[in-house]
This record gives sequence, structure tokens and C-alpha cells, in this order.
Amino acid sequence: MNIGDIPLFSMLRNRLGYLSERQNVIAENIANASTPGFIARDMKPFSFEATLRGQNGGQMGRSATTLAMSQPVMTQAGHMTGTARKAGGVQTYGKAVKSRDTETTLDGNGVVLEDQMIKMTETRMEYDAAIGFYQKSMALLRMAARPPGR
Repeated sequence: MNIGDIPLFSMLRNRLGYLSERQNVIAENIANASTPGFIARDMKPFSFEATLRGQNGGQMGRSATTLAMSQPVMTQAGHMTGTARKAGGVQTYGKAVKSRDTETTLDGNGVVLEDQMIKMTETRMEYDAAIGFYQKSMALLRMAARPPGR
């Protein structure tokens, strides 16, 4: 059995992918903190409910955004279902949207470093929590797979 077929692990994979993409967006904001006219971006909030609503014919772990972007078509009954990919071969977990921070400088830059650092810290804490949950779930599966008495 593939571990990705277990809904819990599939959703954790989506959560970790979302957090990774969010960290990339925040890092891009920080890198452009002195670029005139740059507006900070952030990811739409991740929700397990949206992921569950996005399930389509057994494709449990894929987010609604991913399903809407590219739906593989099964041309023969023996084919396996594929995974949605965006250009460049990387699976998407959400969409970055422009978000106005509380301050804008005279040159039009909308990045507030303090806010970005708070978002980075929150994302890191959420990522650590998801990894911890993943590790505990794997330990539980290993314990369940052991023969009795060991």
C-alpha cells in the first residue's frame, strides 16, 4: 500500500506543500523589501475543509485549486490517475495573492519587514507542528505493523 493513499498522509503532504510555498512567497517579499512599487503577497489560507470539498472521485489529497488547474484524463480503464502539475513540474497547493500591509513607503513599496518576519515565524511553527504530527503518525503505523510481543 502506498502511504499517499492514506487520507491523513495525503492531507499532511498538502499542508506541508502549502507551507513550503507560503514560505517561498514570504521570502520573495522580504527580498523585495526595497524594490519601488512592490506589493507584498501572501497565500490564501489553507483549510482542510476546502481540501475535502475538492476531492473528486477518490483524489482525496489534492486541493480544490490543484483540481481546477489541471485534471488528468483517463483514456483507458487500466490507466492510473495522474497528479496535477503546473508548468515546471511542481505541484501547486495554493495561489499567492497580493495583500496590502499596513504601511506603504513613498516609493510605493508595500512590504513591512516586521509583518513578514511574523508571518515567516508562524509558517515555520505550523510546518514544525505538521512534521511532528507526520512523525507521530508514522510511529503509530510502525507500531501497528510490528508482530505481537515485540
